[in-house]
Amino acid sequence: MAATQRIVTLRITAAIAAAAACAAVLAGCANSEQGAAGAPKQGAPGPKKAAPAAPGSVLRLIGDGSTAYTGTQPHLPRAERLRPGQKPPQFVVFSWDGAGEDSQKLFSHFRKVAKANNATMTYFLSGVYMLPEGKADLYHAPQHSPGRSDIGFNDAKGIKDTVDQLRGAWLEGNEIGTHFNGHFCGKGGGVGEWSVAEWKSEIQQAKSFVKGWKTNTGMKKAAPLPFDYDKELIGARTPCLEGQKNFMRAASELGFRYDTSGVNNQLWPKKKNGLWDLSMQLVPFRGHSYEQLTMDYNFMVNQSGTATQGDPDKQQYWGDQMRDSLLAGFDRAYKGNRAPLVIGNHFESWNGGNYMRAVEETVKAVCSKPETRCVSFRQLSDWLDAQDPKTLAKLTGLEVGQAPAQGWASFLTDKPAPAPKGVPGAPAAKS
Repeated sequence: MAATQRIVTLRITAAIAAAAACAAVLAGCANSEQGAAGAPKQGAPGPKKAAPAAPGSVLRLIGDGSTAYTGTQPHLPRAERLRPGQKPPQFVVFSWDGAGEDSQKLFSHFRKVAKANNATMTYFLSGVYMLPEGKADLYHAPQHSPGRSDIGFNDAKGIKDTVDQLRGAWLEGNEIGTHFNGHFCGKGGGVGEWSVAEWKSEIQQAKSFVKGWKTNTGMKKAAPLPFDYDKELIGARTPCLEGQKNFMRAASELGFRYDTSGVNNQLWPKKKNGLWDLSMQLVPFRGHSYEQLTMDYNFMVNQSGTATQGDPDKQQYWGDQMRDSLLAGFDRAYKGNRAPLVIGNHFESWNGGNYMRAVEETVKAVCSKPETRCVSFRQLSDWLDAQDPKTLAKLTGLEVGQAPAQGWASFLTDKPAPAPKGVPGAPAAKS
């Protein structure tokens, strides 16, 4: 969203209808990793063994009722440990910075794209999108005066429609993370200059705007968000990918589980400061000899500079170039080390909306491939936590695009691979 743009939205249903819809969606839950007969897809995690509370039977309001505990999140598959010799799935994470619903309706659009392609995603909500402009002074950004935000605030209609999308997204199995609040970058109070204590303040405020949107808007009869944000919030991406070091220290102390604020090669993730480092990655940049970060903004900068609407004759090509670069990164991992592919974007219309087209075409191209799972960061973190540390150690030893020379079955088995012919321990040569 542009820094000066107000979020323009449509009205959502009344509180009773929304609550009924919430219960109806919960009642219709099914594991998105299962086929029509209920059997898990090949390589997919099985259903949860412990039966959750009956969908729709739990509604425990939290605080002013802006959020609520409604039971286990629907469509959240159980993470399973790889069996000896089993090839790891190809994970792909599509994530969105500053998620909110505005007049472009891209939040609602990509929810439909995800559902149609058996995908879940991570939406990094900017807390100030839950705060009306009339209450801007409630936000005290570190190193800035009260009421300052480089991306503005919202209005009542914008908050209502964003809440509607957040509610629906969570009920579909998607993750709600945070992109914090004022989006301050660079020198003079940018997030890269914040201390650990200042990051903790920013995180606390981001939570408070989500947990208090009813009070701040006066919409006290509206339906709640169906999750406890203190428990839902386990990861983030920092503005402009700055301030990662002190943020990770603060996040680790606050119980977060992952961070995605850095730049990685296409390698299996490791933990840093107790958090999974699930940073975005460098992929082959089609038409160039160098690699490109998997984010729409970075493609734009390398194509049209700081102009968000560059040469109209090149815009379609630029979108194709982004799509083909993302697909090249996918293919390199899919056929190679199977490292998770992490992609980050914004709900934007830069260069004629061609980056949004590129993302949508990438979702459609990869999420239906065998042994591929398009998941949220939460689901990826769950899977990583479920694995045998010895297996993860082997995976992290693979280089970019490197498939095991002896094949996956031998590489990830507890039994030693047979020695090749002609070396000690090999089968005797026939005379």
